[in-house]
Amino acid sequence: MAKELHKGDKVTWNSHGGTAHGEVEKKVTSDTQIKGHKVRASSDDPQYIVKSDKGGKAAHKPDALKKG
Repeated sequence: MAKELHKGDKVTWNSHGGTAHGEVEKKVTSDTQIKGHKVRASSDDPQYIVKSDKGGKAAHKPDALKKG
């Protein structure tokens, strides 16, 4: 994973059946909701909201994302 991801960074991650591609929308450092699910995040354990190229949104831990 890149040391720090920023809004607009292009990323890939492992998804069901292959590799998914998308763009970072924001870094989350507090608990939030996405698609009806609670996302646990903190300053010490952040997550990133990513919009996939197919239009879906999801939260991912930094170590699950690869820049590029």
